[in-house]
Amino acid sequence: MIDRDAYCREIEAHLCRKNDGHLIRITGPAFERVMSWADQGVPLKVAQTGIDRYFQRYYKKGPRRRPVRVEFCDADVLDAFDEWRRAVGVSIVVPDADGGPHVEEPGPAPGKARRSLRAHLEGVMARLTVLRGSDKLRGVADEALDVAIRALEPLRHKAEHVRGDERQEVLDAVAAVGAELLTALTAALPDSDRATFAADARRELEPFRARMPDDAYRQALDAAVARLVRHHFGLPDFTY
Repeated sequence: MIDRDAYCREIEAHLCRKNDGHLIRITGPAFERVMSWADQGVPLKVAQTGIDRYFQRYYKKGPRRRPVRVEFCDADVLDAFDEWRRAVGVSIVVPDADGGPHVEEPGPAPGKARRSLRAHLEGVMARLTVLRGSDKLRGVADEALDVAIRALEPLRHKAEHVRGDERQEVLDAVAAVGAELLTALTAALPDSDRATFAADARRELEPFRARMPDDAYRQALDAAVARLVRHHFGLPDFTY
């Protein structure tokens, strides 16, 4: 299970870094809010991602006037947690309505996409092009990036007009491109990095492991590792 005290210390330290070194102690209601994240099983890195999202919006508003308190980040943290659960296939656990044992319930469905499929693919390709021209991947996957970009090009043009089954075929093809690229990048990692990601993924899923069937756990573990690798390399999310 999550070490609640260590979890709170890490959140406090992350918030301090985001506040340019200004330390705001997590006590009282703020402590209860952070503990609710821990009790729900929000992985530390997912909580930090949610905090980062709040700060990104805060920075866009112009010069900052005061340090950010952790309570302000709650909605972003829970949104990031919802995304993580959908990505790895983890359900939430709630008390039974009749006061019985806790039961599994699916998380909320993703909201409607804000961009067209074509625009989504253009964004994915733009991100891959930036990565190909940067030192982010240190030249370890230039060929894999080129293959992915070339594979997405015809799908981008097709995406504007397809409907129904043809649209699903495009979505499946896009997912396959993303999976192949992720496989290539994972293979390029040193063994020590792959072991680290696997250990991190197991820690993220630990609060949910006892109530997950073995097959579901293995699938969730693979998805959690894939997510960590994608974030490590700065890859776009191929999912639409």
